[in-house]
Amino acid sequence: MYRPASLVVLKMQQFHKYHVTQAMQKWICFLLSAFVIAGCNQNRKVPDVSGIEVKLEVQRFEQDFFSIDTNNIRASLPALHQKYPLFLADFVQNILGLSITENGGNADSAIKMFIRDYRVVKDTADKVFKNMASVQEEIKQGIRFARYYFPQYEAPEKLITFIGPLDAIFQTAMGKTGDVITQDALAAGLQLHLGKNASLYQGQTAQSIFPTYVSRKFEPSYIAVNCIKNIVDDVFPVNPGDKTLLDLMVDKGKRLYLLDKFLPFTADSLKTGYTQDQLQGCYKNEGFIWSFIIQNDLIYNSDPLRIQSYVEEGPYTQELGEGSPGNISLFTGWQIVKKYMEMFPDTSPETLLSLNARQILQDSKYKPK
Repeated sequence: MYRPASLVVLKMQQFHKYHVTQAMQKWICFLLSAFVIAGCNQNRKVPDVSGIEVKLEVQRFEQDFFSIDTNNIRASLPALHQKYPLFLADFVQNILGLSITENGGNADSAIKMFIRDYRVVKDTADKVFKNMASVQEEIKQGIRFARYYFPQYEAPEKLITFIGPLDAIFQTAMGKTGDVITQDALAAGLQLHLGKNASLYQGQTAQSIFPTYVSRKFEPSYIAVNCIKNIVDDVFPVNPGDKTLLDLMVDKGKRLYLLDKFLPFTADSLKTGYTQDQLQGCYKNEGFIWSFIIQNDLIYNSDPLRIQSYVEEGPYTQELGEGSPGNISLFTGWQIVKKYMEMFPDTSPETLLSLNARQILQDSKYKPK
C-alpha cells in the first residue's frame, strides 16, 4: 500500500524548503554547493583523452532542405540524396512520416506544406545556431571518452542538424528526446533546442505536447548531452527483460554512470534533466527515498501501474510529493551503481554493464541514511 499522499508530502518537506527559504539562505547554499561540486571535479580521476583522434563533421541538413525548390520538389531530392544518402530517407520516412517513393504527389505536397509552416522555426534556428562549433567540440570530447572506455566502439563521424515537426520525439532508455542516432550519424532536432522561452513552446498546442517541465530542457546546452546519451544506448542496448523497479533503476544507473564518464565536466543537472533544486533535494532526502521504496515493497515490483511514476518523466514523482523530480529511479539507480563502484573500483565499465541488478544492489551494500 502506498502511504497517503499528504503524509508523503510532509515527509518530503525538505524538497520544498528551496522554495520558501529566504534569498540569502538560498544564495549561501548555492555557493556552498558550488564549492563542493568544484572540489569533487578537482578530485575526480579524469583520464587524458587528448591523444584520441575523433572525426565529427557537422552537416546542416535543415539549411539544404529548406533551400529546395518547393515548386519542383521531386527534381530537388536527388541532390539532397547525394549529400545525405542515408539521412534523407530517415528524415522523410521516419521523421516526417511520408513515403519518399510516392508518385501521386501527396508526399511532395506535404513536404511543401511543412517547409512553408516551419519556415519561421528555421529562421529562429538560424539565429540561435549561427554555428555549431562549441556543440561539435563538446560531442567530440564525449566521443573521446567513450572510445577511451570502449576502444572497439565505432562512433558516428557526422553530426547532422535538422528541423522536424514539433512532435518528432524519439524514445530512448533515459527518456524522450528530439535527437537520435541514425545508421551513420548523430542527428540533432533543432526545433527542440531553441531555448525554453522560445515563443514556439508557449502556445496551447505546444504546451499540450510539452508542458513546462519538459520544455524547460529545450535549451541548446542539451544537444551534446542528448547525443552522448544516444551513444550510451548504442554502447549498451536496452534489455527487454528488465521488468522490476530494481532492474529499471540499475539500468538507468548504469547509463548515467557511463554518461558521467563520457561527460565528466558537464553539470549533473543537465545529465539527469533535474533542476538544481530537485537534485539537491534528492541528495538531502536520499535515505527517505530508499526507505519509501523498500517499505512499500516496490523494489522487486514489476506492475507497470505501481512503478510507472518512478521510471517515467513527469513534473514530480507523485508518491513523493511536489518538489521531487519525475523519474526518481534515475537518481536512485545512479547512487546504487556509484556505491557499487566505490566498493569495487577496479571494475571496468564493460564488466559493470554485464552485472545483473540484484548482484549490484547486494554487493553495493546500498543503505543511505
